[in-house]
Amino acid sequence: MKLNKLIQALALAGLSTQVFAQDAAQQDAATDPNAKVERIRVTGSSIKRTTIEGDLPITVFSRADINAAGITSAEQLLLQMNIAGNSSDNLASNGGIVSEEQRGNNGVSGANLRGQGSDATLVLLNGRRVATHGLKGRAVDLNSIPFAALERVEVLRDGASAVYGTDAIGGVINFITKSDYTGAEASAFVDHTEAGGGNIYRTNILFGTGDINKDGWNVFGTVSYKKNEVLGGDDRKFSSSFQADRGLSPDSRGTPFATVFNRGAADANLIGTGLLDPLDGKSMTAINILDLPGGAGCASGGDLMGPYDEKLWNSTSSRYACAYDYPAAARIQQPQESVDFIGRASFKLAEDHMATLEFVASQIDVSKAFEPNQISPGSTFTPETWYPSTGASYDAVYNALADYFGAAQLNYGERIAYRWRCVACGPREIDTTTKSYRLLAAFEGVIADWDYNVGVSRASSESSSTLGSGFHYTAELKDVLGSGLINPFLLPGQSQTTEGMAALNAASASGVELYGGESIMTQIDATFSGEVSFDLPGGTIMMATGVDLRREEFKFNGDERAEMRPIFNAPFDNANVLDKVSRDIKAVFAEVYLPVLDNLDITLAARYDKYDGFGSTTNPKVSFSYRPIEELMFRGAYSTGFKVPSFNQLFNGVTESQYTGLDLADPATCPGGIANENIVGCESIRPDEIFGGKENLLPEESKQKSLGFVVVPVDYFNMSVDWWEIERTDTIRSAPRDVLIENYSQFTANWIRNAQGEVIAIDRRYVNSGGTLTRGIELDANLTGELAGGMWRVNLNGSYIDTFKSKGLESLPYSENLVGEYVRYYNLPIKWKHTLNLSYVHGDWSHSFTQMYRDGYKDELPVSMANGSYTPANWNPNVDSYVTYNYSVTYKGVDDLSLTFGIKNLFDQDPPFTAHQGDFAAGAGWETRIADPRGRAYTLLVEYKFM
Repeated sequence: MKLNKLIQALALAGLSTQVFAQDAAQQDAATDPNAKVERIRVTGSSIKRTTIEGDLPITVFSRADINAAGITSAEQLLLQMNIAGNSSDNLASNGGIVSEEQRGNNGVSGANLRGQGSDATLVLLNGRRVATHGLKGRAVDLNSIPFAALERVEVLRDGASAVYGTDAIGGVINFITKSDYTGAEASAFVDHTEAGGGNIYRTNILFGTGDINKDGWNVFGTVSYKKNEVLGGDDRKFSSSFQADRGLSPDSRGTPFATVFNRGAADANLIGTGLLDPLDGKSMTAINILDLPGGAGCASGGDLMGPYDEKLWNSTSSRYACAYDYPAAARIQQPQESVDFIGRASFKLAEDHMATLEFVASQIDVSKAFEPNQISPGSTFTPETWYPSTGASYDAVYNALADYFGAAQLNYGERIAYRWRCVACGPREIDTTTKSYRLLAAFEGVIADWDYNVGVSRASSESSSTLGSGFHYTAELKDVLGSGLINPFLLPGQSQTTEGMAALNAASASGVELYGGESIMTQIDATFSGEVSFDLPGGTIMMATGVDLRREEFKFNGDERAEMRPIFNAPFDNANVLDKVSRDIKAVFAEVYLPVLDNLDITLAARYDKYDGFGSTTNPKVSFSYRPIEELMFRGAYSTGFKVPSFNQLFNGVTESQYTGLDLADPATCPGGIANENIVGCESIRPDEIFGGKENLLPEESKQKSLGFVVVPVDYFNMSVDWWEIERTDTIRSAPRDVLIENYSQFTANWIRNAQGEVIAIDRRYVNSGGTLTRGIELDANLTGELAGGMWRVNLNGSYIDTFKSKGLESLPYSENLVGEYVRYYNLPIKWKHTLNLSYVHGDWSHSFTQMYRDGYKDELPVSMANGSYTPANWNPNVDSYVTYNYSVTYKGVDDLSLTFGIKNLFDQDPPFTAHQGDFAAGAGWETRIADPRGRAYTLLVEYKFM
C-alpha cells in the first residue's frame, strides 16, 4: 500500500496523534521503507493490518504517558479521559448511602465512555473479555485490571457491536499488557497529598526469561501491590454541607448531641405533641437545647454539627433543631489494598505458529464507611427505647426546655423521644473483597497466508461484602438504649460509661456477611484474517471472519446465617438472591476491507449473535476513509449496536426503599409533582419506591454515526476532528420518576395507593423505556518543534457535548437538551472538557506540564427554590469550571534507572461548590463525578532494571 504524506506524518507523530495504535516496531517500519512491516490487530477491527493502514478513531495511552501523569489505576485514567462520561463510576461517588442503580456497587470502579454508562462500555484485556464484577454482574471492575503490567491502553471511540457484540455502545477500552519480557525490573511509586490523607503507594516486580526467537519460548510474570489510604470527607474544608446561604444545608436532625422530638398524644413523652414557642405561639416539634436562645449553639455539640436551616427545608417546627453534616461523614477515598498477578508463557510451535498460556489474578479489598446510624423514635425505636427519666442529663434537658418554654408545657418523668446520631456506635462500614482471575490458552499463526487466532478462556469475579463497625443487632440495640446505659446527650469531651460501651459492643454485628456473588464467563473464540485473491484499484481486499461462543453465569447470595437475627439498617439484599443462572451466546462475524481507490477505503462488518432467551440480533457497520489530497483524510462510520439485560435486571426480586427527599407531591392532585406546603394538594409525600427485575425485558438497541477529518498540512502539525451521535432505544432502567410524574395519566397503575387514596408506593421496576440521544465533537491537535537541542510538543485533546436528551416512551418527543444541566445519579453532561499538554524532551530529561479543564454547569435547585418558598441569599445557579495543572519530570541518566517526580494539582485548586442534595449524590458541597478532592500531591516513581 502506498505510503502517502498524510499517513507517514501521522506515523512519525507517534502516539501523540491519538489516531491509531502504534508501538516502537511499527514506528520504525514507517520511517524505514526497507523494514519489515508487521501486521497487527488493533482495537475495533478483526483484520490484521499495519498501523499505517489504520483509520479507526482510537485514542492511545502509552506506558510513558501514564507514568508522566502519575496515574496508578484504571479508575484514575478514566477520570482524566476527556471522552469518559461523568457518572457514578468511581469509588468516591458510591462511597456513602446509595440507591437505585448504584445498589450493589460496593468496591466497583467502572468505565464509562461518552456518557453511555459502565454497562454500555466494553472492557477488554489483551483483546478479550473478562468477567463482570461479582456483586452485580453488569460492569467490569477496573480495579481488577493488572495496571502496573500495562504496555498501553487503546480506546476505540466508536460503536463496535459488529465486531465484539453486546455492551460496545459507548466504545471499547482495551488494556494491553506486555506480550513477552526478558530480564528483571522493579518499581515503586508514592503519591503523597500535601493536606494529608488519601496517600497512594504501589510497588511492582517483573521477571522474564527465554528469547522467543532464539529459544522458542518466553515466560514472564509480574506481581503488583497497591494501597490507597483513607481520605474522609471531614479531612477537606470544602467538603461541608453547612452553606445554607448558598442553598446547601443537611436535612438531618439526628445529631451527636440528640435533638428532642415529639411523638404525639398516643405515646407519652417529655414534650408531648410539641411545645408552643413564646416568640410567636407556633408549635415546635424538634428541639435541640443547644440551639435555644442563650444556648451554647449547635456547633458545640460535636463534630459536623450545625444549625438546621428551617427556611431551606420549609420546616418552622424545627426552628430550634440542629443538623448533622452526614455527607461529609462519608469517606471520600475508600481505603483499598490490592494484589494482582499476571503470568504469561509463550511457545513457538513452528516458524509461523505460537501457543500462549496466560493467567491473570487479583484480590482487591475495599472499605467504605459513611455516617453513624441515626436513631429516631418510630416503629423500630418505640417508647421503651427512649431515654429514661434518670440521671443528670435528663434533668439538664428538662431544665433547658422549661427555662424557655415553661414547665407547664412539659411532662416531667416521661421518657425523652429523640433523634440521635449514634457516634458511639461508630461509622457504618462495609468491607468488600473481590477475587478475580482469567485463564487463557491461545494459539495463533499463519496458514496459507491467513492469520489465525484461537482462544479458550475461563474468567471469574467473586465478591463478598461484610459488615464492619456501626451495625448492631436490633433487639440488643433497643435494650441498650432503653436501659439508659447509653446517653445521647453528651458534649464533646464527655464519654459514654464503660458499662454502656460494653453493652453496645456486645450488640455489634461486625463480621456478618451481607451478601456475595460470582460472575463467570467461559469463552471459545476464533478469528481468521487475510487477503482475498482479488484486487481493487486501491489494492488487495482483506477479510476477517470468526466465531465467538460464550457461556455467562451469575449467582448472588443474601443473608446465609443460620439464625437471621435482625441487624438495624444493615442493607441486606435477600430479595435479589439468585441461584446460579446462565445463558449461552453463539456468534459469527465477518469484516471486509475494500481499498476501492488509492485514496478511498471502505470497511464492512457484521455480526450475528444468538442469545438463550432473547433470540438473535444482527448488527452491521460500515466505515470509510477518503484522502482527496495527501494532507487531508476524511473518515466516518455508521453502525448499530445492542446491550442485553443483565441477570440482575431480569431476575432481581422486589425491594423497597423510602423516598428521602421533601420535594415530591402526588401528581394526581399536584400537576408536576413538586411539593409546596402552601398549595392544597401539593403537600410533601415520602412513599416507598419499589425496584426489581422483569424477565420480559428486551435488549437495548443503538445507532451510532460519526464523521470527521484528519489534517496534516505540515510535518510538525496535525489535527483530527470527529463528530459523533449515539441514539439508544428500549433503554433498560428503573422506571424514571420524572417520566411517571410527567405522564401520570399513562402510569396511574405505578402509583400505589391505600384505601384513603394516599400514595404509599411507586412501582419503579426495570422497564424498556424510550431512549437517549447524545451528540458531540472530539478534537485532537498536535504541534511539535525543536528548541535548544530538545524536542517539544503541544497537544490539545478535547470533548464537546452538544446534545444530551432522553425520552421516557418511544411515542414521546425528546426532552429538552440537558447539556450543562445538573443530572442526578447518572451522567453529568458538561459541555466541554479538555487536556492541554506541553512536553519537552532533552537528552536524559523529559518534562510534562498539563492543564485539565472541566466546564461548569447549571446547579441543582435547592428544595426551597424548587417549591418557590425561599431563595438563599447567596444562591448562584452556576457551578464554576474546574481547572487543575500537573507537572512531572523524568530523568534516565543512570543506566537501568528511571526517576519520575510529579506534582498533581500544582496550584492546590479546590473543587467548585455545588448545592446538590446529599440524599441523592455523594459529596458535601462538591461533585464526586467531576473533581479530585485530594488537593496538591507529590508523586515519585522509581523504576530499576536488574538485568
